[in-house]
Formats: sequence, C-alpha cells, structure tokens
Amino acid sequence: QVQLLESGGGLVQPGGSLRLSCAASGSIFDINVMGWYRQGTGKQRELVATITTGGSTNYADSVKGRFTIFKDNAKNTVYLQMNSLKPEDTAVYYCRADLVPYGAPHDYDYWGQGTQVTVSS
Repeated sequence: QVQLLESGGGLVQPGGSLRLSCAASGSIFDINVMGWYRQGTGKQRELVATITTGGSTNYADSVKGRFTIFKDNAKNTVYLQMNSLKPEDTAVYYCRADLVPYGAPHDYDYWGQGTQVTVSS
C-alpha cells in the first residue's frame, strides 16, 4: 500500500516562509514525478510545482521566484520551500506522486490528504 504523508502547513504572516514536505512510503518500484497542487476555497485545484526523478522542475507563474521544489530521492520525499508568502497563497496544499508500485504493470497517481496553509496577518 502506497501512501503520501504531508507535513509543514500552518499559519504564517504575509512575507513569511513555510516548508512543506511529502514522504512517499510503501512498496514503491519507481517514482516518475512528484509535485504540489493547491486548492483555495471555492477554487479549482491548481498546479504549484512539479519535479521529475531527473530533477527537472516546473512552476506555476504565480509562484515563480518565491517557491522552490526539491527532493531527496533516497527518502522518496519532496519538499516545497515557500518564501514571500502572500494571502492569495492560502489554500490546502496537496502532494501528488506519479509512481510505479512493485509488481504493477504501469504507473499510478497518488495523492496526499492535504495540508492547510494560511497566510494572514
């Protein structure tokens, strides 16, 4: 059973920083892509940032220059360093992994349970 466990959300003032982490556990053969998505109240879920096994990254325009995604392959963990946070960054942040479980014929999408990030003074 594969699980994604997120941590690091919370309340922060505008201009502050937070670091989210997401650890993939279970019977994993390979991970193709890991990333972060977010969903604000009344909004659709949107991509924040992704990173491939090879280290290629992709960011939403709204977070470029402020957020950094990086990973620890040995720990199957992805991080999202969020700096210069704005009230509009307030959302539930979800981790996603496109991975191949052991014995599986192809890759599957897995999602974490979400962690709340609130940016407010």
